[in-house]
Amino acid sequence: MSDGTTSDGAASDGTTSASTTAGRSAIVETVTHPVRLRIIQQIGGRNLTTVELREALPEVTQATLYRHVSALLEAGMLAVVEERKVRGAVERTLALGEQMAHVDQEGLRAMSDAQLRSAFLVFLGQLAGDLDRVIDSDDADLRELLGFGRGAVYADVEDLAAIQAGLEKLLAPYRQDHGEQKPRLGLATVLLPDIGS
Repeated sequence: MSDGTTSDGAASDGTTSASTTAGRSAIVETVTHPVRLRIIQQIGGRNLTTVELREALPEVTQATLYRHVSALLEAGMLAVVEERKVRGAVERTLALGEQMAHVDQEGLRAMSDAQLRSAFLVFLGQLAGDLDRVIDSDDADLRELLGFGRGAVYADVEDLAAIQAGLEKLLAPYRQDHGEQKPRLGLATVLLPDIGS
């Protein structure tokens, strides 16, 4: 039985369902908030306990971290996959929820110019912070795992969908930690139309 919405969250009359709108709003709020974005980035592709998350983000106070984790859980961006008692307290293990920290085309169109600039600056700031941590580690071997570059592709919306599907298939085997002691790498992508050409 149909609930009156299509597979992309749009209602059968062409409008957007309230739950879809709320989900997009939560995603937009996440990518424009540096602490929430860092939480999502840390957990992406693995499960972390709240203790491990605190250790990964030592500059974030415990109260602030828990407040944002609760908000992400409520929004479906995170999910609790395990709970266990540790010295009388309940320790939760977190994973990414059904909503991902990715803004789709509808979400991008819904963002104001200021929100879009803010989200992109947060994104760039997180990359700069990650690079600082690599440099400050004094581990020269990490340079072998570091790279960045820029190029051009000629593609329309349909081409981009095919490229994304191909990349997802290519990267899928590498998105989970299989216990082989391989280092965890951050992979960032930016796609910008070249207005000057």
